[in-house]
Amino acid sequence: MSRVGNKPIAIPSGVDVKLNGAVLSVKGPKGALTMTIADGFQVRIDQGVLALAQVRPEQDLGSEHGLYRSLIANMIQGVSKGYVKELEIQGVGFKASVQGKKMVLSLGFSKPVEVKIPDDIEVKVNENVMLIISGPDKQQVGNMAASIKALYPAEPYKGKGIRFKGEHVRRKVGKTVA
Repeated sequence: MSRVGNKPIAIPSGVDVKLNGAVLSVKGPKGALTMTIADGFQVRIDQGVLALAQVRPEQDLGSEHGLYRSLIANMIQGVSKGYVKELEIQGVGFKASVQGKKMVLSLGFSKPVEVKIPDDIEVKVNENVMLIISGPDKQQVGNMAASIKALYPAEPYKGKGIRFKGEHVRRKVGKTVA
């Protein structure tokens, strides 16, 4: 039995939740998201509260019960408030810019790196080194931030590279000459 899955989810004002068969669609001011609910679960929507219940509790669906409840709660929060990830670029000559639906990163390679921005994601660049990635889908925002960071992760000797805002990179001491 899942403790997380049994918690009801409050639906804020301005968010529209509809269930069509096994497809749950959530619409709000930040966008719209859909998800297919697995066979062993039943969704009830009553007066601004969404509840997820197992159809047959004897089946071993406890972990999935909590998972689906968390995914639905993330969808509702995403379309109402949205999700934001912030990245910092450190290094001499390292910078970023947004040109339409692509982002151009100068990271010390022979050519600038171009990254395509998905439709639901919004990327802002402050002071050429601060990236703000936002959107309604938590997974998509996190994947975009991780893929940008993977282009040049912060290295431990000089500390240059891309890191999450506030992330601490352990520094190593370089070689010493005898």
